[in-house]
Amino acid sequence: MFQGFSQGAVDFLWGIRFNNERSWFLAHKEEYLTLVDAPLRQLAAQVSQVMEEEFPRLGLELKVSRIYRDARRLYGRGPYKDHMWFSLRRPGEHEGAIPCFYFEIAPEYYSYGMGCYDPTPLTMAKLRARIDRDPKPLEKLARRLEKQEEFVLEGAEYKRPKGDPGPLLYPWYNRRQISLSSDHNCEGLLFQPELVGQVTEGFRFLAPYYQYLNALAADPPPPQS
Repeated sequence: MFQGFSQGAVDFLWGIRFNNERSWFLAHKEEYLTLVDAPLRQLAAQVSQVMEEEFPRLGLELKVSRIYRDARRLYGRGPYKDHMWFSLRRPGEHEGAIPCFYFEIAPEYYSYGMGCYDPTPLTMAKLRARIDRDPKPLEKLARRLEKQEEFVLEGAEYKRPKGDPGPLLYPWYNRRQISLSSDHNCEGLLFQPELVGQVTEGFRFLAPYYQYLNALAADPPPPQS
C-alpha cells in the first residue's frame, strides 16, 4: 500500500544526479530500492488498478521505468536515470509514439499527465486533418481544458506553423509533440498516501483526451499536399 514518497527519495535522486557512477550507486542501492523503486511501484499498481476497473476498454498496460539507462544511448551521460516514472498505455508499440498516461518523479519536481512525446509526423498530420474535417469534438475538449487550472497543454511546436484553425485550436494544430501536464514541487501530497487520489483523479479527467488522440491511429492517412 502506497504511503507516500519520503524526503529520502528526493535526496537519492539529487545524489544520483551529481554522482552518476557505478560506485556511488552500488553504495546507495538499498536506498534506491527502498525509498524510490518500492513506493513508485506501489503507486503505479494502485493507480493502474483504478484505471483498469474504470476504463477496461482502454486496454492499458503498466510500465515502470528502470534506473539503468540504455548503454547504447548514453550520449555522454552517466549510466543511471535521475528521474523515474511509470506509464499506462496500449501495449505492443513504441511508447513515445502513442498516447500514454504517466507519472514522473525527479529531484526538483513531480509531474503527471497524458500525451505523446515522440509521435510520428503521420500521427500529427492525422490530427490536423481531423481538425480540418470536424473541429467540434476537439473544440469541446479544448474549452473543457481552459476551464480548469491543473493541466497545461505542452509540447514542442513547429518552427513554421502548419495552419491557423482559429485561436482555440491553434495550439493543438501546430505542435509536433503534445501533452497535458500537471507539474508540482517536491512537497505536500508527494509525501502522503493521498497522492494516489490526486493522480487517479487527474487521469480520469484526461481520459477523453487520451481516447481522442488514441483514435487517430484508425484515421486514414491525409492526402499529401
